Amino acid sequence: MDNKHSGGLKARIFAALVLAPPVLAAFFFGSPWFEALVVLASAILAWEWSRICRAGSAAGIADYTVIAAVIASVALGAAGRYDLAFVVTAIATAGGYFLSLRQGVGSAVWLASGVPYVVVPCLALVWLRVDIPSGREIVLWVLLIVWATDIGAYAFGKMIGGPKILPSVSPKKTWAGLIGGMICAGAIGALMAWVMGGSEAIFTVIVLSAAMAVLSQAGDFFESALKRRFGAKDASNLIPGHGGLMDRVDGLLAVSVAVALIKISGLDGGIPWL
Repeated sequence: MDNKHSGGLKARIFAALVLAPPVLAAFFFGSPWFEALVVLASAILAWEWSRICRAGSAAGIADYTVIAAVIASVALGAAGRYDLAFVVTAIATAGGYFLSLRQGVGSAVWLASGVPYVVVPCLALVWLRVDIPSGREIVLWVLLIVWATDIGAYAFGKMIGGPKILPSVSPKKTWAGLIGGMICAGAIGALMAWVMGGSEAIFTVIVLSAAMAVLSQAGDFFESALKRRFGAKDASNLIPGHGGLMDRVDGLLAVSVAVALIKISGLDGGIPWL
């Protein structure tokens, strides 16, 4: 690995080390810190989504409506009113669309879609951490496999290279990187199972963790496609040298929803923390 690639990997690891402590502290201590962190993150994500869809044009009432609706919906969920949160999300999605049309925004559908795109994963994270007895372990697992996927995919992709997955969407993503991310996510899952005394379900943990790595990469591809559609390089410049918050958590948004659905369905495969 040359110095340029090595520097990029070190930058990603450094960003993870800087961002991880407050996130881990909030999730460890739980309510109300975790809910407050998620509400703050939702506001930033809604702003970045609006920023991407505007493609450099000035913000209008539709943008402010989307951002306010996201904050209100996630705050309602944080207060335990998931029913009202989803009602507000539905109304705000429709309202954001019609306001965008009146504002003359050509990306009305995309701008309005930002409401459920941000709200649903944020509500999933709050529900998993706050309302589930093993929430701390579940969210830790989610965070670790997403981080492992990101670092593993980057490292394997740079070291091995090879065929690209979807070069028209994300020209740097390779099959070697995807496999590397799956290996790292599976290894983290296995380690967590061993530490938590769930060795009897270790095969299921490895397979599910690797599957979540694929989903995490899919979330990354979706955001890349969105940015490419609107000609944006990064979601924002909030994190110097690393883009915006959405650039760092696109995989987390996808995985959190999937894990919440697995928990709701009861198809946990005997994994101790699910």
